[in-house]
Amino acid sequence: MEQVTEWLAAPDLAAARWLFTRALAAIYAIAFCNALLQFRPLLGADGLLPVPRHLRHVSFREQPSLFHLRYSDGLAMAVAGSGLVLALLLVAGLPQRLSSAAVLLAWLLVYALYLSIVNVGQIWYAFGWESILLEAGFFAAFLGADDVAPSRPAMLLLAWLLFRVEFGAGLIKLRGDSCWRDLTCLDYHHETQPLPGPFSWYAHHLPRWWHLVEVVGNHITQLVMPFGLFAPQPIASIAAAAVILTQGWLVLTGNFAWLNALTITLATAALDDGLLRWLPAPSEPAPGDAWLTAVVLVVFAWVLVLSRHPVRNMLSRTQKMNASFNPFHLVGTYGAFGSITRRRDELVIEGTRDRVPGPDSTWHAYELKGKPGDPRRRPRQVAPYHLRLDWLMWFAALSHATAHGWLLELVRRLLEGDRLVRRLLRHDPFPDRPPGAVRIVRYRYRYTTREERRETGCWWHRRRIGEDLPPVTRSPQGHLVEVGRRDRQPWS
Repeated sequence: MEQVTEWLAAPDLAAARWLFTRALAAIYAIAFCNALLQFRPLLGADGLLPVPRHLRHVSFREQPSLFHLRYSDGLAMAVAGSGLVLALLLVAGLPQRLSSAAVLLAWLLVYALYLSIVNVGQIWYAFGWESILLEAGFFAAFLGADDVAPSRPAMLLLAWLLFRVEFGAGLIKLRGDSCWRDLTCLDYHHETQPLPGPFSWYAHHLPRWWHLVEVVGNHITQLVMPFGLFAPQPIASIAAAAVILTQGWLVLTGNFAWLNALTITLATAALDDGLLRWLPAPSEPAPGDAWLTAVVLVVFAWVLVLSRHPVRNMLSRTQKMNASFNPFHLVGTYGAFGSITRRRDELVIEGTRDRVPGPDSTWHAYELKGKPGDPRRRPRQVAPYHLRLDWLMWFAALSHATAHGWLLELVRRLLEGDRLVRRLLRHDPFPDRPPGAVRIVRYRYRYTTREERRETGCWWHRRRIGEDLPPVTRSPQGHLVEVGRRDRQPWS
């Protein structure tokens, strides 16, 4: 086995392994911090979608999670806090300096803790990058300590994950919206993406030819370059550099949580050590641990078997954009923006002091931290942090507000003045006492032109479309009731 270990060792990727594991651990730290700050108002025992209620309808086999044993908000915070500590230890490289066994244990614990959160996260955690993060963390467990060379099969697992992320996204675009085929998608995307960033307005106003270059560059990077990840150096590094460059542009022009940072991190695992000499990684690591090589070969064979599902999906005309084929979120299929919206509608939650509002009532808007609201407010850079409520508000605007139970529950909590829910907001216009009534208004947003921006100072122009939810108040029983309804029945 020692000869096999030496033959499979990849000392030329030791520095790439060093960079990858630290960067991945940093993303995990952000993810666990995200849970510490947002899990309770969204999913806690008194959250918008309480975990205890969800657990009554799913089994451990369907959604493995530590919370099947017992759930409490304190335990949820302990899980997130423990994950954060472990992730920070991996950022500092402590397990990597101890032994390959310590690395294996640390990463598997990080993976299990985050899996426990994701599997009870419901729609708040139903994003493709959650599964990508879980899969990357699981594979990182088999990369070994810093003083031994990573095995080539373990590094190939990371390349295979990146291939599925990029190639799957490229295929879903070609099969999806026609604007990806006629090269016009970027005429709209910077304006209609879920959470624009501080430079998205400028990107939208770049020349038409540049938007065409963006689409063509995307197709090349996602449909051609991924095959180079499996080629010898320097081709693999060139393919990885193309991914890093395009993902960097997405970081600059939007807010996609940690999707772009995670994709860049996966790409660093394909870089040749010659490009990473500046890193403090061992220059001549030992061949590796024989026992770890044996484990890696078993995992590699298992992943090959599981890969039939994403391969079949990518070859299918009815390709799914993001799907996990097992409850452990391993060896899934990925993709993003198979369709592009041409216009931007925003749901704005407004409140008034008046319990029975009339034509002269004054309404004040609740402002969220990342999504557009006040037209004069410049979009913020929030990624790689994930504003889950803001993202779900973007999805809710694609349909009618009343189709989303969690949104009606949010309105009810605002009428109660719920302290935890108010933490998710950027601005609460009723800090001292709850409003008398709340409504949800639909607005049509577009970026201002350069001339409008100079004249008004606004980043957005908006016009009122109508009310998705008429003014409602809270009954003594705690239900939402429409203002003026004589039957006073709960809103539905």
